[in-house]
Amino acid sequence: MAISDVHETSVAGDGANHSSLRQRHSRVASSGGNMFDEAEASAEAVMIASSGSDDSLNEKIGAAREEKVKERQKQKEEDRKPPDHASRNEVQDGERAAAGDNFTYRASVPVHRRIKDSPLSSRNIFKQSHAGLFNLCVVVLIAVNSRLIIENIMKYGWLINSGFWFSSKSLRDWPLLMCCISLNLFPLAAFMVEKLAQKKRISEPVIFLLHTIIMTGEILFPVLVILSCDSTFLSGLTLMMVACIIWLKLVSYAHTSHDLRSLSLSIEKGETLPNNLNMEHPYRVSFRSMAYFMVAPTLCYQPSYPRTPSVRKGWVFRQLIKLVIFTGLMGFIIEQYMHPIVQNSQHPFKGNLLYGFERTLKLSVPNVYVWLCMFYCFFHLWLNILAELVQFGDREFYKDWWNAKTVDEYWRNWNMPVHKWIVRHIYFPCIRHGMSKNAAVLIAFLISAVFHELCIAVPCHKFKLWAFIGIMFQVPLSIVTSFLHEKCKSSMVGNMVFWFTFCILGQPMCVLLYYHDWMNRHREHN
Repeated sequence: MAISDVHETSVAGDGANHSSLRQRHSRVASSGGNMFDEAEASAEAVMIASSGSDDSLNEKIGAAREEKVKERQKQKEEDRKPPDHASRNEVQDGERAAAGDNFTYRASVPVHRRIKDSPLSSRNIFKQSHAGLFNLCVVVLIAVNSRLIIENIMKYGWLINSGFWFSSKSLRDWPLLMCCISLNLFPLAAFMVEKLAQKKRISEPVIFLLHTIIMTGEILFPVLVILSCDSTFLSGLTLMMVACIIWLKLVSYAHTSHDLRSLSLSIEKGETLPNNLNMEHPYRVSFRSMAYFMVAPTLCYQPSYPRTPSVRKGWVFRQLIKLVIFTGLMGFIIEQYMHPIVQNSQHPFKGNLLYGFERTLKLSVPNVYVWLCMFYCFFHLWLNILAELVQFGDREFYKDWWNAKTVDEYWRNWNMPVHKWIVRHIYFPCIRHGMSKNAAVLIAFLISAVFHELCIAVPCHKFKLWAFIGIMFQVPLSIVTSFLHEKCKSSMVGNMVFWFTFCILGQPMCVLLYYHDWMNRHREHN
């Protein structure tokens, strides 16, 4: 009995243990267990069957289970952790994509959430990028002008000849070439005056008188040479532009040297200079600085300039190729398009005004092309080439004048070397002498008008003051465009007025006027 009782008890105990094992195994399976969990449960069953002590067995099973759970959690965390930054981004993108697919694109999610304007509306049109439309305009422009070029050549033939670049008449312009070379004597004379001033051998009134004589002779000498010779217009225009540039440089050299000399004298007397006035460049007369200033692409003198470390020869060669290409394009437009138009025109202020207006509009398109080519060739290509060769650092020769909202803004951004010269040597000196701002601006436009007239009227051998009137007309036009800009609160109105007056009406009108004056002069001589 004892033996049988013990046997029954052990069997009953084993049955109870097996029942509890089945319960644990069912819980593991219901909780989403895998093959590893089933294997673990089987191992537990074997341990229970081969063990006689429930307490020690349960402790061992619990410790083993906790250890296995920790290993599984650690493995899951390692599997969940991305190996690098890229994998982490991929996981996040995948989670966001899954969330977007599940929630964002559901039919119940609103599509229209806030007030929006169309991209071409008045409030958004200048906030958008128009690069694609710009490319379209370039493609259309090339296509249309290619057709016009082919049509023009088929109708009139090839009108360009070597006389545009060089002719036998140009050989008679050697006095102009000699005059251009001799203009270098005037800066040398100005340097000698400053050298005497540095040694205090001449007084300030004498210095002023000598500089005035040098500047007057420098501008009158080429005028007399051109008027005494039957030179071509292109040769006379080149000489006058060189003479005007040298004159502006001489004014800056004399004015800046006088100012540096005055500041140096004040320091010698022990006077205290204002805080906003510092002597960055002490007063010294150096032939090297003077010679560099005469070849540098600037009109404002200072003893030293920001310099670049080296000359990029390959870059210079590429820019020279561009210069040749665009100069040839400019000559092609002038000879193939503009010359026939002006030949078949009449004086704008004589005869049929409607016909004259039609000729002006027809001339406006090739005139715009020539003007833009001239700007690109001179202000961008040539001045940058010259700056690179002499290692001149400050190359702000122009700003975004094409976005000018007023005429006044255009003149501030169009020609930066001249603008800086006028501000430094005309505008602020007038303000310091008690003049109003409007009077200073009027004097600046007056000086600009005089030099524009000299550069065009002298080579034409005809003083009709068309260029002078055109520049002085900018003063009331500047007032009108400023008023329109403030009144309309829009940048487009002033910009369109600027483009119309300069490119559609003003410049073609001046071309026709000077051409007919030139032709009338030749008829009178013949």
